[in-house]
Amino acid sequence: MRTWKKPISSSLKRHNNVKTSFMNADSLISSFVEQSENILKDNLVGIYLHGSLVMGCFNPLKSDIDLIVVIARPLTDSVKRAFMDMVVDCNARAPGKGIEMSVVLREVCSPFVYPTPFELHFSQGCLKWYKEDPEDFIRKMNGTDKDLAAHFTIIGKRGQCLFGAPVQDVFAEVPAGCYMDALWYDIEGAAGEIAENTMYLTLNLARVLAYKEEGLVLSKKEGGDWAISHLPPEYHSLISDALRAYSGSADVVYDKALAKHYAEYAVARIRQ
Repeated sequence: MRTWKKPISSSLKRHNNVKTSFMNADSLISSFVEQSENILKDNLVGIYLHGSLVMGCFNPLKSDIDLIVVIARPLTDSVKRAFMDMVVDCNARAPGKGIEMSVVLREVCSPFVYPTPFELHFSQGCLKWYKEDPEDFIRKMNGTDKDLAAHFTIIGKRGQCLFGAPVQDVFAEVPAGCYMDALWYDIEGAAGEIAENTMYLTLNLARVLAYKEEGLVLSKKEGGDWAISHLPPEYHSLISDALRAYSGSADVVYDKALAKHYAEYAVARIRQ
C-alpha cells in the first residue's frame, strides 16, 4: 500500500524561527498529495520533493516548493484542468514563491530521456496565463525541459518520495553530461544577467563549479559556502552578500562591477 510520507520535520529542528512557515508548507504538501491521489487515481506513480526543502535551506520568504509528479499514462484535458485547479488553489496558500511543479511520464524517467518531455508544468510565472485562458494553457503547456535533468539528479541524490513508488524504482541515474548541460543552460549568460539577478546567479554559479570540480550536488546555500572555501578571496564579499540575501536580509547592496567580474571568472572556469 502506498502511503503519504511527511517531508520536512528534520528542517523544523534547524529553523525554529520560521517553524510556522514550515508547518504551513508541510500541511500544504499533505493537501497536495491527497488531492493528487484523488484526481489522478491509479494513474499516479509517485510524488517527489526536491529543492530547498530537502536540502535544508528553505526560506519561507524566497523559496518555492519543488515537486515532480510521475504518472503512468498521458492525462486527458479534463483531468489536466481538475489537477491544475487544485495546484493553483494550493499555490495561493503556499509560502515564499509558491509551488513549482512538473508532471512527467514514468517512461521518460527510466531510461532517462534528455531533453526531458513533460506533460504539464506550473510555477508562479504561469499563473496569469492559466487564470486568463485555462483552455489555452492546458493545450499548450507541454514540451521538453532541460531543467528536469537537474531536478531528477537532485531527486536521485537527495530527494524524497512523498507518495508512491520509491525513488530508485522510478528514476534512472541522470548521466553527468546531461546534468552538466542543464546547469550550463541556466548560467551560460550569467555575465550579462548577474546585475539583474545577483543573488541567484552568484550562488548558482558557485554550485555549478562545485559539481564541475568535485562532483557535488549542492543547494544554492551550500554552493555559496563551498565557494567561500574554494574561490579567490576577492569574491568572498560578493558571495557573503548573496548568502545574506538568500537567508532573508533586506539590506544587501551588491558591487555590480565585482559581480560581473565574478560571473566572467566563474563561467570561464566552468568552460575549462
